[in-house]
Amino acid sequence: MTELNTAYDYCKRVIDQHSKTFSKAFSLLPKDQKRAVWAIYTFCRRVDDIVDEGENPETELTQFAEEFNLFLDGNLESSHPGWVALEDVFNKFSIDPAPFHEMIEGQWMDLRPFLIEDKEDLLHYCYHVASTVGLMLLPVIAPGKEKELRQGAIELGYAMQITNILRDVGEDLERERIYLPKKLLRRYRYSTKDLVEGRVNESFIALWEDLASDAEVYYANALGTLPLYPLYSRTPVKGAAYMYRAILNSVRDNHYEVFRKRNYVSDQQKKQIIAEMQ
Repeated sequence: MTELNTAYDYCKRVIDQHSKTFSKAFSLLPKDQKRAVWAIYTFCRRVDDIVDEGENPETELTQFAEEFNLFLDGNLESSHPGWVALEDVFNKFSIDPAPFHEMIEGQWMDLRPFLIEDKEDLLHYCYHVASTVGLMLLPVIAPGKEKELRQGAIELGYAMQITNILRDVGEDLERERIYLPKKLLRRYRYSTKDLVEGRVNESFIALWEDLASDAEVYYANALGTLPLYPLYSRTPVKGAAYMYRAILNSVRDNHYEVFRKRNYVSDQQKKQIIAEMQ
């Protein structure tokens, strides 16, 4: 039990360090569900860090995928706290491994970038790197409701990832990644050169708002499924959605400066959102 508690403590530190939004929102869950969220988030974070910070990401991602397959077969010999905690989650909840595999596939999209030509390509990417997280969490936060809530979870993932993309345009450029669909760049007559030079003009704002309006629709669709969640999950899911959606207004308040400034929702704003949820 000590080893298990230590493993969950590790996962708690990971989510606290990397996503205060998720940590605050899901802190309202019952103990077992809350700890399961920490463990699942840690799985996703580890995969993400391999791609963004790994010394040899392709080799490391291949190794991680192999470890996950061994984990599923019960043959993984590892004392890594991420695996220890996740094993407990798989034992306590009816977890579907499919979205975990799809999340790993999504990380390959960043290692071997494919051209995001249109919104359909964008949603394909968003599904793999974000919607999968919601699908991983459903058996934990809404057991027995997975089928009914699947589309809402997918759309919340779309909304959150589009929000990430709209917030992180500059950071992604530094990693030589462009997630803004090429068709939109052409439609709004905003060139790749404009993008690289970080120009915030009417064309950029119109393009940005086009995607932001899509995100708003996905948030609304996802929030429309809230009554299907158990009572204990409704406030956490709503809080996560509201706190993430607030990032869009932070960017607007900063005059769409996403090239040289980090846009975020303050701790005070998050506390206010959580308070209003209860």
